[in-house]
Amino acid sequence: MKPHLKSALLTFGLLIASINPLFAHDTEVSNTLIGNGIGIGSALAIAICWTRTNSVLTSILAGFFGWFYVIYYLIIREKEE
Repeated sequence: MKPHLKSALLTFGLLIASINPLFAHDTEVSNTLIGNGIGIGSALAIAICWTRTNSVLTSILAGFFGWFYVIYYLIIREKEE
């Protein structure tokens, strides 16, 4: 599988996982939304880092920093011509 296709599928999967909230329903209480998951910045950072390094540890670290890692990548990446 091509690297950019892997990266796109990973990003899509992480975004779907972060968007899908869990609902708890009780007959006496109204619906409650439980939405503790990863954000879009974290999912994007993980996908970018995995594409560059293929390392689980650095991808987790990048996911922790989220948008900071995405901005860092945009600054330091080499421009394609």
